[in-house]
Amino acid sequence: MLISNASQVITMSGHSDKPAKKGAMSEINIIENGSIWIEDDKIVEVGTDKEIREKYKAQIDSATQIDASGKTVTPGLVDPHTHLVHVGTRENEYAMRLKGKTYMEIMEAGGGIHATTRATQEATHEQLYEESIKRLDKFLLHGVTTVEAKSGYGLTLEHELKQLEVAEQLQKEHPIDLVSTFMGAHAVPMDEKDNPEKFVDRVIEEMIPEVAKRKLAKFNDVFCERGVFTPEQSKRILEAGKEYGLIPKIHADEIEPYGGAELAAEVGAISADHLLKASDEGIKAMAEKGVVGVLLPGTAFFLMAEFAQARKMIDAGVAVALSTDQNPGSSPTISLPFIMNLGCLKMGMTPEEVLTAATINAAHAIGVADEVGSLEAGKKADITIFDVPNYLTLSYQYGMNHVDTVIKAGKQLVVGGTLQ
Repeated sequence: MLISNASQVITMSGHSDKPAKKGAMSEINIIENGSIWIEDDKIVEVGTDKEIREKYKAQIDSATQIDASGKTVTPGLVDPHTHLVHVGTRENEYAMRLKGKTYMEIMEAGGGIHATTRATQEATHEQLYEESIKRLDKFLLHGVTTVEAKSGYGLTLEHELKQLEVAEQLQKEHPIDLVSTFMGAHAVPMDEKDNPEKFVDRVIEEMIPEVAKRKLAKFNDVFCERGVFTPEQSKRILEAGKEYGLIPKIHADEIEPYGGAELAAEVGAISADHLLKASDEGIKAMAEKGVVGVLLPGTAFFLMAEFAQARKMIDAGVAVALSTDQNPGSSPTISLPFIMNLGCLKMGMTPEEVLTAATINAAHAIGVADEVGSLEAGKKADITIFDVPNYLTLSYQYGMNHVDTVIKAGKQLVVGGTLQ
Protein backbone atom coordinates (compact mmCIF):
# COMPACT_ATOMS: atom_id res chain seq x y z
CA MET A 1 0.00 0.00 0.00
CA LEU A 2 1.15 3.52 -0.85
CA ILE A 3 -0.25 6.58 0.91
CA SER A 4 1.02 9.48 -1.14
CA ASN A 5 1.06 13.24 -1.62
CA ALA A 6 -0.06 14.11 1.91
CA SER A 7 0.01 17.79 2.72
CA GLN A 8 1.55 16.77 6.05
CA VAL A 9 2.61 13.45 7.53
CA ILE A 10 2.92 13.78 11.32
CA THR A 11 5.25 10.91 12.25
CA MET A 12 5.68 11.31 16.05
CA SER A 13 8.97 9.51 15.54
CA GLY A 14 11.71 9.38 18.14
CA HIS A 15 9.59 8.79 21.24
CA SER A 16 8.99 5.03 21.15
CA ASP A 17 11.51 4.15 23.88
CA LYS A 18 10.09 6.56 26.44
CA PRO A 19 7.19 9.02 26.48
CA ALA A 20 7.74 12.60 25.40
CA LYS A 21 8.11 15.16 28.18
CA LYS A 22 8.41 18.95 28.40
CA GLY A 23 9.65 20.40 25.08
CA ALA A 24 9.77 16.97 23.47
CA MET A 25 5.95 16.94 23.49
CA SER A 26 6.15 19.59 20.73
CA GLU A 27 8.47 17.48 18.55
CA ILE A 28 5.83 15.96 16.26
CA ASN A 29 8.16 15.60 13.23
CA ILE A 30 6.34 16.78 10.12
CA ILE A 31 7.06 15.62 6.58
CA GLU A 32 5.58 17.99 3.98
CA ASN A 33 4.31 16.30 0.80
CA GLY A 34 4.85 13.00 2.57
CA SER A 35 4.19 9.38 1.69
CA ILE A 36 4.12 6.04 3.51
CA TRP A 37 4.98 2.61 2.10
CA ILE A 38 3.21 -0.31 3.79
CA GLU A 39 3.69 -4.06 3.35
CA ASP A 40 1.17 -6.46 4.90
CA ASP A 41 0.33 -4.98 8.33
CA LYS A 42 3.54 -3.00 8.90
CA ILE A 43 4.98 0.37 7.97
CA VAL A 44 8.10 -0.11 5.88
CA GLU A 45 9.13 3.47 5.22
CA VAL A 46 7.99 7.07 5.70
CA GLY A 47 9.42 9.91 3.66
CA THR A 48 8.78 12.54 1.03
CA ASP A 49 6.65 11.52 -1.92
CA LYS A 50 9.65 11.80 -4.23
CA GLU A 51 11.79 9.55 -1.99
CA ILE A 52 9.16 6.85 -1.60
CA ARG A 53 8.16 6.78 -5.28
CA GLU A 54 11.76 6.49 -6.39
CA LYS A 55 12.62 3.68 -3.98
CA TYR A 56 9.50 1.58 -4.61
CA LYS A 57 8.82 2.47 -8.26
CA ALA A 58 8.97 -1.19 -9.34
CA GLN A 59 6.15 -2.11 -6.92
CA ILE A 60 3.87 0.93 -7.02
CA ASP A 61 1.71 -0.16 -9.96
CA SER A 62 0.66 -3.34 -8.16
CA ALA A 63 0.08 -1.63 -4.80
CA THR A 64 -3.12 -0.23 -3.32
CA GLN A 65 -2.77 3.53 -3.67
CA ILE A 66 -4.34 6.20 -1.48
CA ASP A 67 -4.03 9.80 -2.63
CA ALA A 68 -3.79 11.99 0.47
CA SER A 69 -3.43 15.27 -1.42
CA GLY A 70 -4.52 18.20 0.72
CA LYS A 71 -4.89 15.96 3.80
CA THR A 72 -3.01 15.42 7.05
CA VAL A 73 -1.79 11.94 8.03
CA THR A 74 -1.16 10.94 11.65
CA PRO A 75 -0.67 7.72 13.58
CA GLY A 76 -3.95 6.01 14.47
CA LEU A 77 -5.19 7.70 17.63
CA VAL A 78 -4.84 5.81 20.93
CA ASP A 79 -7.42 6.11 23.73
CA PRO A 80 -5.76 4.97 26.99
CA HIS A 81 -8.71 5.19 29.44
CA THR A 82 -12.25 3.99 28.70
CA HIS A 83 -15.05 2.14 30.43
CA LEU A 84 -16.05 0.58 27.13
CA VAL A 85 -17.91 -2.56 28.25
CA HIS A 86 -21.22 -1.63 29.86
CA VAL A 87 -24.91 -1.31 29.07
CA GLY A 88 -27.28 1.58 29.57
CA THR A 89 -27.10 5.34 29.79
CA ARG A 90 -27.58 7.86 32.62
CA GLU A 91 -29.17 10.89 31.02
CA ASN A 92 -31.50 11.18 34.03
CA GLU A 93 -28.46 11.92 36.22
CA TYR A 94 -27.32 14.52 33.71
CA ALA A 95 -30.63 16.30 34.22
CA MET A 96 -30.23 16.00 38.02
CA ARG A 97 -26.79 17.60 37.89
CA LEU A 98 -28.11 20.46 35.80
CA LYS A 99 -30.51 21.09 38.70
CA GLY A 100 -27.70 21.20 41.25
CA LYS A 101 -26.92 17.65 42.41
CA THR A 102 -23.22 16.73 42.49
CA TYR A 103 -21.68 13.60 40.99
CA MET A 104 -20.77 12.21 44.42
CA GLU A 105 -24.23 12.98 45.88
CA ILE A 106 -25.85 11.01 43.08
CA MET A 107 -23.42 8.13 43.55
CA GLU A 108 -23.90 8.01 47.33
CA ALA A 109 -27.68 7.79 46.80
CA GLY A 110 -27.28 4.66 44.68
CA GLY A 111 -26.87 6.28 41.29
CA GLY A 112 -23.67 6.87 39.37
CA ILE A 113 -21.41 3.85 39.12
CA HIS A 114 -23.96 1.80 41.09
CA ALA A 115 -26.68 2.42 38.47
CA THR A 116 -24.45 1.17 35.66
CA THR A 117 -23.33 -1.72 37.85
CA ARG A 118 -26.92 -2.89 38.30
CA ALA A 119 -27.56 -2.70 34.56
CA THR A 120 -24.29 -4.45 33.70
CA GLN A 121 -24.85 -7.23 36.23
CA GLU A 122 -28.29 -7.90 34.74
CA ALA A 123 -27.03 -7.86 31.15
CA THR A 124 -26.02 -11.00 29.31
CA HIS A 125 -22.62 -11.45 27.70
CA GLU A 126 -24.33 -10.99 24.32
CA GLN A 127 -26.01 -7.72 25.34
CA LEU A 128 -22.72 -6.31 26.62
CA TYR A 129 -20.98 -7.38 23.44
CA GLU A 130 -23.56 -5.81 21.12
CA GLU A 131 -23.58 -2.44 22.88
CA SER A 132 -19.80 -2.33 23.18
CA ILE A 133 -19.06 -3.23 19.56
CA LYS A 134 -21.23 -0.31 18.42
CA ARG A 135 -19.08 2.00 20.52
CA LEU A 136 -15.92 0.54 18.99
CA ASP A 137 -17.25 1.26 15.50
CA LYS A 138 -17.78 4.88 16.53
CA PHE A 139 -14.25 5.09 17.94
CA LEU A 140 -12.97 3.87 14.58
CA LEU A 141 -14.96 6.54 12.74
CA HIS A 142 -13.23 9.14 14.94
CA GLY A 143 -9.74 7.93 14.02
CA VAL A 144 -9.01 5.71 17.04
CA THR A 145 -7.25 2.40 16.37
CA THR A 146 -6.27 1.28 19.91
CA VAL A 147 -8.45 1.45 23.04
CA GLU A 148 -7.93 0.58 26.70
CA ALA A 149 -11.04 -1.00 28.25
CA LYS A 150 -11.69 -1.25 32.00
CA SER A 151 -13.98 -3.55 33.91
CA GLY A 152 -15.45 -2.12 37.11
CA TYR A 153 -19.20 -2.29 36.52
CA GLY A 154 -19.40 -5.83 37.85
CA LEU A 155 -18.16 -5.50 41.45
CA THR A 156 -18.49 -9.27 41.90
CA LEU A 157 -16.11 -11.90 40.58
CA GLU A 158 -18.75 -13.30 38.23
CA HIS A 159 -19.65 -10.00 36.63
CA GLU A 160 -16.12 -8.56 36.54
CA LEU A 161 -15.07 -11.69 34.65
CA LYS A 162 -18.06 -11.22 32.33
CA GLN A 163 -16.93 -7.71 31.42
CA LEU A 164 -13.36 -8.82 30.82
CA GLU A 165 -14.48 -11.81 28.75
CA VAL A 166 -16.54 -9.51 26.54
CA ALA A 167 -13.46 -7.31 26.07
CA GLU A 168 -11.44 -10.40 25.19
CA GLN A 169 -13.99 -11.40 22.55
CA LEU A 170 -14.04 -7.85 21.14
CA GLN A 171 -10.25 -7.90 20.90
CA LYS A 172 -10.47 -11.06 18.79
CA GLU A 173 -13.39 -10.01 16.61
CA HIS A 174 -13.17 -6.22 16.15
CA PRO A 175 -10.27 -4.65 14.24
CA ILE A 176 -9.52 -2.08 16.96
CA ASP A 177 -6.90 -3.37 19.39
CA LEU A 178 -8.16 -3.57 22.97
CA VAL A 179 -5.95 -3.50 26.06
CA SER A 180 -7.83 -4.69 29.15
CA THR A 181 -7.67 -3.30 32.69
CA PHE A 182 -9.21 -4.98 35.73
CA MET A 183 -10.99 -2.42 37.91
CA GLY A 184 -12.88 -4.41 40.51
CA ALA A 185 -12.10 -1.53 42.87
CA HIS A 186 -14.27 0.98 41.02
CA ALA A 187 -16.74 1.43 43.89
CA VAL A 188 -17.78 -0.26 47.12
CA PRO A 189 -21.09 -2.09 46.49
CA MET A 190 -24.09 -0.41 48.12
CA ASP A 191 -24.79 -3.39 50.36
CA GLU A 192 -21.21 -3.30 51.71
CA LYS A 193 -20.64 0.42 52.09
CA ASP A 194 -20.63 0.08 55.88
CA ASN A 195 -17.83 -2.48 55.72
CA PRO A 196 -15.55 -1.52 52.82
CA GLU A 197 -12.61 -3.52 54.19
CA LYS A 198 -14.53 -6.72 53.54
CA PHE A 199 -14.94 -5.76 49.89
CA VAL A 200 -11.27 -4.76 49.60
CA ASP A 201 -10.33 -8.19 50.94
CA ARG A 202 -12.53 -9.83 48.33
CA VAL A 203 -10.94 -7.85 45.50
CA ILE A 204 -7.51 -8.91 46.73
CA GLU A 205 -8.19 -12.50 47.67
CA GLU A 206 -10.81 -13.58 45.11
CA MET A 207 -10.90 -11.29 42.09
CA ILE A 208 -7.26 -10.45 41.38
CA PRO A 209 -5.99 -14.05 41.51
CA GLU A 210 -8.75 -15.30 39.18
CA VAL A 211 -8.34 -12.45 36.68
CA ALA A 212 -4.60 -13.08 36.59
CA LYS A 213 -5.04 -16.85 36.28
CA ARG A 214 -7.29 -16.37 33.24
CA LYS A 215 -4.96 -13.73 31.75
CA LEU A 216 -7.89 -11.38 31.19
CA ALA A 217 -6.15 -8.10 32.03
CA LYS A 218 -2.83 -6.34 31.72
CA PHE A 219 -3.47 -3.64 34.32
CA ASN A 220 -5.08 -3.24 37.75
CA ASP A 221 -6.86 0.05 38.47
CA VAL A 222 -8.50 1.57 41.57
CA PHE A 223 -10.68 4.62 42.24
CA CYS A 224 -8.72 6.38 44.99
CA GLU A 225 -11.15 9.03 46.19
CA ARG A 226 -12.79 10.09 49.46
CA GLY A 227 -15.97 8.08 49.83
CA VAL A 228 -14.64 5.35 47.51
CA PHE A 229 -11.22 3.83 48.35
CA THR A 230 -8.70 5.41 50.71
CA PRO A 231 -5.02 5.72 49.75
CA GLU A 232 -4.24 2.89 52.18
CA GLN A 233 -6.88 0.59 50.66
CA SER A 234 -5.80 1.58 47.16
CA LYS A 235 -2.19 0.75 47.92
CA ARG A 236 -3.14 -2.69 49.22
CA ILE A 237 -5.13 -3.42 46.07
CA LEU A 238 -2.42 -2.19 43.70
CA GLU A 239 0.38 -4.01 45.52
CA ALA A 240 -1.69 -7.21 45.49
CA GLY A 241 -2.14 -6.87 41.74
CA LYS A 242 1.61 -6.49 41.26
CA GLU A 243 2.15 -9.84 42.98
CA TYR A 244 0.05 -11.40 40.21
CA GLY A 245 1.74 -9.52 37.38
CA LEU A 246 -0.92 -6.81 36.96
CA ILE A 247 0.59 -3.39 36.33
CA PRO A 248 -0.83 -0.60 38.55
CA LYS A 249 -3.00 2.23 37.27
CA ILE A 250 -4.95 4.65 39.42
CA HIS A 251 -7.95 7.01 39.21
CA ALA A 252 -6.31 9.81 41.17
CA ASP A 253 -7.29 13.14 42.69
CA GLU A 254 -10.40 13.63 40.57
CA ILE A 255 -12.75 15.24 43.11
CA GLU A 256 -10.31 16.55 45.73
CA PRO A 257 -6.59 16.31 46.58
CA TYR A 258 -6.31 12.85 48.13
CA GLY A 259 -2.72 11.70 47.63
CA GLY A 260 -3.49 9.70 44.50
CA ALA A 261 -0.68 11.15 42.41
CA GLU A 262 1.78 10.51 45.23
CA LEU A 263 0.52 6.94 45.55
CA ALA A 264 0.94 6.37 41.80
CA ALA A 265 4.60 7.31 42.11
CA GLU A 266 5.05 5.20 45.25
CA VAL A 267 3.68 1.97 43.74
CA GLY A 268 5.30 2.49 40.33
CA ALA A 269 2.04 2.91 38.41
CA ILE A 270 2.31 3.17 34.63
CA SER A 271 -0.20 6.02 34.76
CA ALA A 272 -2.27 8.17 37.07
CA ASP A 273 -5.51 9.33 35.51
CA HIS A 274 -7.85 12.33 36.03
CA LEU A 275 -5.59 14.46 38.30
CA LEU A 276 -7.93 17.47 38.36
CA LYS A 277 -6.91 18.18 41.96
CA ALA A 278 -3.41 16.71 42.02
CA SER A 279 -1.06 18.46 44.46
CA ASP A 280 2.22 20.06 43.47
CA GLU A 281 4.00 17.36 45.47
CA GLY A 282 2.11 14.65 43.63
CA ILE A 283 2.93 16.16 40.24
CA LYS A 284 6.59 16.37 41.18
CA ALA A 285 6.62 12.75 42.38
CA MET A 286 4.99 11.57 39.13
CA ALA A 287 7.59 13.42 37.07
CA GLU A 288 10.44 11.91 39.09
CA LYS A 289 9.11 8.36 38.78
CA GLY A 290 8.05 8.58 35.12
CA VAL A 291 4.31 8.08 35.73
CA VAL A 292 2.27 9.12 32.69
CA GLY A 293 -0.48 11.60 33.51
CA VAL A 294 -3.61 10.61 31.59
CA LEU A 295 -5.88 13.65 31.49
CA LEU A 296 -9.59 13.41 30.79
CA PRO A 297 -10.90 16.89 29.98
CA GLY A 298 -14.21 15.48 28.72
CA THR A 299 -15.04 14.55 32.32
CA ALA A 300 -14.33 18.04 33.64
CA PHE A 301 -16.31 19.51 30.73
CA PHE A 302 -19.33 17.26 31.31
CA LEU A 303 -19.31 17.61 35.11
CA MET A 304 -18.73 21.37 34.78
CA ALA A 305 -15.67 21.06 36.99
CA GLU A 306 -12.26 22.70 37.08
CA PHE A 307 -9.91 21.23 34.46
CA ALA A 308 -6.65 19.45 35.22
CA GLN A 309 -3.56 21.65 35.13
CA ALA A 310 -1.93 20.21 32.03
CA ARG A 311 0.39 23.15 31.53
CA LYS A 312 1.78 22.84 35.07
CA MET A 313 2.25 19.08 34.64
CA ILE A 314 4.03 19.35 31.30
CA ASP A 315 6.31 22.11 32.56
CA ALA A 316 7.09 19.98 35.65
CA GLY A 317 8.21 17.08 33.44
CA VAL A 318 5.15 14.80 33.52
CA ALA A 319 4.52 12.97 30.27
CA VAL A 320 0.87 13.83 29.52
CA ALA A 321 -1.60 11.70 27.57
CA LEU A 322 -5.24 12.40 26.68
CA SER A 323 -8.30 10.16 26.73
CA THR A 324 -12.07 10.33 26.35
CA ASP A 325 -12.76 8.46 29.62
CA GLN A 326 -15.71 7.07 27.63
CA ASN A 327 -18.33 6.08 30.21
CA PRO A 328 -22.10 6.58 30.71
CA GLY A 329 -21.93 8.86 33.73
CA SER A 330 -19.18 11.45 33.54
CA SER A 331 -17.97 11.42 29.94
CA PRO A 332 -20.42 9.91 27.43
CA THR A 333 -18.31 10.64 24.34
CA ILE A 334 -16.18 8.67 21.91
CA SER A 335 -14.63 11.70 20.19
CA LEU A 336 -10.92 11.82 20.96
CA PRO A 337 -10.51 14.69 18.45
CA PHE A 338 -12.92 16.76 20.60
CA ILE A 339 -10.88 15.84 23.68
CA MET A 340 -7.83 17.20 21.84
CA ASN A 341 -9.77 20.44 21.25
CA LEU A 342 -10.46 20.67 24.99
CA GLY A 343 -6.78 20.06 25.73
CA CYS A 344 -5.96 23.23 23.83
CA LEU A 345 -8.93 25.38 24.76
CA LYS A 346 -9.33 24.40 28.43
CA MET A 347 -5.98 23.03 29.66
CA GLY A 348 -3.41 25.29 28.05
CA MET A 349 -1.89 22.65 25.76
CA THR A 350 -0.54 23.44 22.31
CA PRO A 351 -1.74 21.73 19.09
CA GLU A 352 1.55 19.84 18.98
CA GLU A 353 1.22 18.65 22.58
CA VAL A 354 -2.31 17.32 22.14
CA LEU A 355 -1.23 15.29 19.09
CA THR A 356 1.59 13.78 21.13
CA ALA A 357 -0.81 13.15 24.02
CA ALA A 358 -3.32 11.29 21.83
CA THR A 359 -0.78 9.14 20.00
CA ILE A 360 2.66 8.13 21.29
CA ASN A 361 2.21 9.22 24.93
CA ALA A 362 -1.20 7.53 25.04
CA ALA A 363 0.46 4.38 23.71
CA HIS A 364 3.05 4.57 26.50
CA ALA A 365 0.25 4.91 29.08
CA ILE A 366 -0.99 1.42 28.14
CA GLY A 367 2.34 -0.20 27.32
CA VAL A 368 1.99 -0.49 23.53
CA ALA A 369 4.37 2.22 22.28
CA ASP A 370 6.64 -0.39 20.73
CA GLU A 371 3.86 -1.27 18.26
CA VAL A 372 1.69 1.83 17.74
CA GLY A 373 1.53 5.58 18.37
CA SER A 374 3.98 6.75 15.70
CA LEU A 375 4.62 6.32 11.99
CA GLU A 376 7.95 4.51 11.89
CA ALA A 377 9.40 1.54 10.05
CA GLY A 378 8.48 -1.75 11.72
CA LYS A 379 5.44 -0.44 13.55
CA LYS A 380 1.90 -1.58 12.93
CA ALA A 381 0.31 0.25 9.98
CA ASP A 382 -2.29 2.06 12.11
CA ILE A 383 -2.90 5.35 10.32
CA THR A 384 -5.54 8.09 10.35
CA ILE A 385 -5.98 10.52 7.46
CA PHE A 386 -7.77 13.77 8.28
CA ASP A 387 -9.39 15.88 5.58
CA VAL A 388 -7.60 19.04 6.68
CA PRO A 389 -4.55 20.67 5.06
CA ASN A 390 -2.50 20.88 8.26
CA TYR A 391 -2.54 19.69 11.86
CA LEU A 392 -3.40 23.15 13.22
CA THR A 393 -6.84 22.90 11.63
CA LEU A 394 -7.62 19.91 13.86
CA SER A 395 -7.41 22.17 16.91
CA TYR A 396 -8.82 25.27 15.25
CA GLN A 397 -12.09 23.71 14.00
CA TYR A 398 -13.41 22.26 17.24
CA GLY A 399 -16.14 19.67 17.72
CA MET A 400 -15.90 18.43 14.13
CA ASN A 401 -14.98 14.98 12.85
CA HIS A 402 -12.42 15.46 10.09
CA VAL A 403 -11.55 11.78 9.73
CA ASP A 404 -11.48 10.72 6.08
CA THR A 405 -9.63 7.38 6.13
CA VAL A 406 -8.58 4.94 8.86
CA ILE A 407 -6.11 2.15 8.19
CA LYS A 408 -5.72 -0.55 10.81
CA ALA A 409 -2.91 -3.08 10.47
CA GLY A 410 -2.64 -2.24 6.77
CA LYS A 411 -6.36 -2.51 5.98
CA GLN A 412 -8.67 0.35 5.04
CA LEU A 413 -11.57 0.28 7.50
CA VAL A 414 -12.90 3.82 7.07
CA VAL A 415 -12.99 5.46 3.62
CA GLY A 416 -14.51 8.86 2.99
CA GLY A 417 -15.65 8.96 6.62
CA THR A 418 -17.67 5.76 6.20
CA LEU A 419 -17.11 2.30 7.70
CA GLN A 420 -16.23 -0.30 5.09
